[in-house]
Amino acid sequence: MIPASLRQLIDDTHGRRRAEWQGREVWLANEPWGELAVSLQGAQVLHYLPFAPETDEGWLWVTPTPQALPGAIRGGIPVCWPWFADERFADESPDGQGPMHGPARTADWRLDAVDEHQEGVELHLSPVARLHQQLVPRVVVQANAQRLHVEVITEHVGETPVKYTGALHSYFSVRHCHECRVEGLAGARYLDKLEGFAEHVQQGELGIRGPVDRIYQSNREAILDDGTRRLRIAKQGSDSTVVWHPDSALPDDIPADAGQRFLCVEAACTRVDPVWLVPGAQHLLSTTISRDGDSA
Repeated sequence: MIPASLRQLIDDTHGRRRAEWQGREVWLANEPWGELAVSLQGAQVLHYLPFAPETDEGWLWVTPTPQALPGAIRGGIPVCWPWFADERFADESPDGQGPMHGPARTADWRLDAVDEHQEGVELHLSPVARLHQQLVPRVVVQANAQRLHVEVITEHVGETPVKYTGALHSYFSVRHCHECRVEGLAGARYLDKLEGFAEHVQQGELGIRGPVDRIYQSNREAILDDGTRRLRIAKQGSDSTVVWHPDSALPDDIPADAGQRFLCVEAACTRVDPVWLVPGAQHLLSTTISRDGDSA
């Protein structure tokens, strides 16, 4: 589910183009293989829909009432970097200050390259301004009729080791969050942020029945089943899977009538698996989304 104004821009797109939405520059594709929308604020995928005659709704959710600039857009796949939530390390934010989920999600990014072909598209993006003293991120988005793949490549260009965290904070569009199951996490240990980071073990598959905010210690792929669609969520470079929905305690930028239409299942590096980079090294964090049963 995406806002009607963004849906209209995509419907008015034939091929690929740039446009403005909510004061942000967006890159749009509407082609035989499917649809894609990426905001250059935050290098954030807002919409993806592979060609499928039986569906007209994208796989990602975006709030119908996004914050005005310079605020972040809630929904799609925000890039949380170089920290997840408010878990800032001294190397990331020496004064302990900074926006929730880091500066990357509200920064301006440039579109460095677009690899266009009949089967899909590949975008390469980099931040316009420097976001960290020693680390440099790049984002790659690949989309075709079978899958959406998003990766953040972090390169250490400084002189001392750095510890950081991050996430691809995916908001999936679902029929109703209370009808969802997340498969693939059975037996995994998790920290429950709603219980002061108490540690538990997941018994069976995860059903969503109320508010959830958990960091699962897992590098396995997950399957999100909302009763109408099964999405396979694979990842790389991540030993944390975050599952989040606030239930009725919705943030101000989510209206009540849209609040049950999403669930976040995130590829992340968190306090349980921070990334250490030495000078000259790189780290790749990625998520790959496909229909369960399709070849990714």
